[in-house]
Amino acid sequence: MNISIIVAIASNHAIGKDNDLLWHISKDLKRFKEMTLDHFIVMGKKTYFSLPKRPLPNRTSMIITDVEGEEIDGCLMAYSIEDAITKMDSENENFIIGGGSIYSQFIKHADKMYITRVHRKFEGDTFFPEFSLDDWKLIEKEDVTDDKQNNFSYSFETYDRK
Repeated sequence: MNISIIVAIASNHAIGKDNDLLWHISKDLKRFKEMTLDHFIVMGKKTYFSLPKRPLPNRTSMIITDVEGEEIDGCLMAYSIEDAITKMDSENENFIIGGGSIYSQFIKHADKMYITRVHRKFEGDTFFPEFSLDDWKLIEKEDVTDDKQNNFSYSFETYDRK
């Protein structure tokens, strides 16, 4: 299975607060849309209900819930991480889009990570798990220092599992 994590992380590993994003980075949102179009996106139920439009158009939304038999209109349901993996698209890249506990459970299964690294600390209540760069190889990086919408810089980083 081709499993990729896509996430934006503050320098203190914060990724969200009160089931919402910590920032608005247009370039990051456009990148997310371009990368995930026509692919499976896998998320927890709280992440799904935080989306501005549900389900996101032109993607297959897989929701992981621990409520056996729960259904959400227009979505593929999974009742465990293992169940989600068996239901993923075996031909194409599958994107794990959050939240924190879903990232923690999938990081050991992921082959690739697309990280938007925000170079500032933010107060959050949801965090991306720590990971060792001994397990990952940085294969691409683009620094953005001139975003007029935000008073912080960020980098787009792509990692492959070693």
